[in-house]
Amino acid sequence: MRIRVPVGKCAAALLAALVLVIPADAAAQYGQKLDDALRNSHGKSAKEQRVIIRSQPGRLAELRQLLETCGGIKVRGNHASIDALTADVKGKCLQTLIANDVVESVGSDAEVTSDAFDSSLTTIAPNPLRRTLGQSDSATGDGIGVAIIDSGIAPLPAFGSRIVGFYDFTNDGVVETAPKDEYGHGTHVAGLIGAYDSEYMGVAPEVRFLGLRVLDKNGKGRTSHVIRAIEFAIANRARFNLHILNLSLGHAILAPAADDPLVQAVEAAVRAGLIVTVSAGNNGTNPVTGEIGYAGITSPGNAPSAITAGAINSQGTVSRGDDFVTPYSSRGPTWYDGFIKPDVVAPGHALISVAENNSYLYRRYPALQVKSGRKYYLKLSGTSMATAVTTGVIATVLQASNWASAYTYSTPPHLSGNAVKAIVQFTALPLRGAAAVDELTQGTGSLNAEGATRFAWVTTRLAANRDALAGNPEYLIKTSTIGGETLAWAGRVTWGQTILTGDGLGMTAAWASNIIWGDNVIWGDNVIWGDNIIWGDNIVWGENVVWAENIVWGENVLWGDNVLWGDNVLWGDNVLWGDNVLWGDNIVWGESVLLNDVTSLSILGGK
Repeated sequence: MRIRVPVGKCAAALLAALVLVIPADAAAQYGQKLDDALRNSHGKSAKEQRVIIRSQPGRLAELRQLLETCGGIKVRGNHASIDALTADVKGKCLQTLIANDVVESVGSDAEVTSDAFDSSLTTIAPNPLRRTLGQSDSATGDGIGVAIIDSGIAPLPAFGSRIVGFYDFTNDGVVETAPKDEYGHGTHVAGLIGAYDSEYMGVAPEVRFLGLRVLDKNGKGRTSHVIRAIEFAIANRARFNLHILNLSLGHAILAPAADDPLVQAVEAAVRAGLIVTVSAGNNGTNPVTGEIGYAGITSPGNAPSAITAGAINSQGTVSRGDDFVTPYSSRGPTWYDGFIKPDVVAPGHALISVAENNSYLYRRYPALQVKSGRKYYLKLSGTSMATAVTTGVIATVLQASNWASAYTYSTPPHLSGNAVKAIVQFTALPLRGAAAVDELTQGTGSLNAEGATRFAWVTTRLAANRDALAGNPEYLIKTSTIGGETLAWAGRVTWGQTILTGDGLGMTAAWASNIIWGDNVIWGDNVIWGDNIIWGDNIVWGENVVWAENIVWGENVLWGDNVLWGDNVLWGDNVLWGDNVLWGDNIVWGESVLLNDVTSLSILGGK
């Protein structure tokens, strides 16, 4: 599930924010450092506003001194990983802050929430989830630690002794306490990831959980609470053997990714070696007209390094042939930056998971309750559920890498967030159907546990011994058989500003600020989307943004003055896209794969 921001209202609010009404001389001063919410509100009220202030790198101490000049400022939190403070400030102080070069940006400490969707699908038969993903019985996520940053985790029998720690961040601090979940959302998410249950088994039923509670009993929290939890996970990664952070919450995008405090916290976590999965949002349809809309991705789903998941409806079957992207699943591109999201889609509609029968969601929605003897379950829908499924698959990908290392008696290579994102995208299964599904809707395709875990196993074996699979060429086949159907992998990944093709692939430096994918994308000087080429002077995308009313909804989406979509791929002056792809700070994809800047592999790339 995801923060529920109806797209119609969201679009209207963002339009109001983007078409600024402040005086022209003030726009230059305020526009560069404040997010949309603050630009709309500052100067109109003397009331205190709770904000997250980011300093220039390494100047956090100076920022504290600057706040002291305002007098009476209550600092609620220190976020060293992103050089930021959370504080209550008044309009006059806000003007002082943004006028000083110490300050990089100021964002509202936005409310983050989760919301439940009623599921129209009847009760799904027990345990179809692992089978529709192609998950093997031995893929359990054993040895992998997952942090659930959510409303908590109820200590249910399905989790056994696998909740290794529980911390509460909902009161501007961190308190170690016994596991609990008054709201019920985090428990549902954790159950999809790793419940050990005979009827509704999680995707990775042997993972270990760290519960980081940021949403209260009503499912509400603050951006600063989430950031604090992310920083706690970074600092305690080794202590709890953490590998993955699951973020099934968020807020409307209010600023470019580079200025978004929550996005920057996610980026810091990935730099620290953690893999972060986030939900795309549930803003795919106009609540008034029901039309499918684009640009509904929510923060931190716009984080470049995160693995952003949209939701599909698998209709309760193992077969992939009847799957489709749910109307409510948010489509890309992202506001401000034009990032191409989501990265993949995964089952997220009408999923049943373990539940605490005293939680808010269970009591509030009796129609969603599923009972079996003395066990309680809840049926929920949303991209939060898809994110949980993605996290579970990634846990088994990491486990598979560890398995392969055991065969070779070697230390398993560290699969970075970059590498794992590439693996799940490359092995994804593009959705089929009467109408083509565009990349802004499905990413590279639907999550494929069979392919992703096999690929991780193969690459790790070959990293230690290039001849390890010489007698088993079937492991290199780029197809997966699920429900009796043999399906081709997507065979492509997304990456940033520098993408090269051909035999001579080099290296780039870390994640770039833009992302593309697909064999049907052109990125150039103008914007075209859809079967009908419609573009003109009514859209500007850059420092000043104006949207025409007919852009967000409908079959055709127009975007900016820097983008062209078509049948081939070109990105600016330095990017070409073909059958081979280069990405990241430690991986080359195409005729070869490079892991950890050390081992060159010939695997699954090229033509």
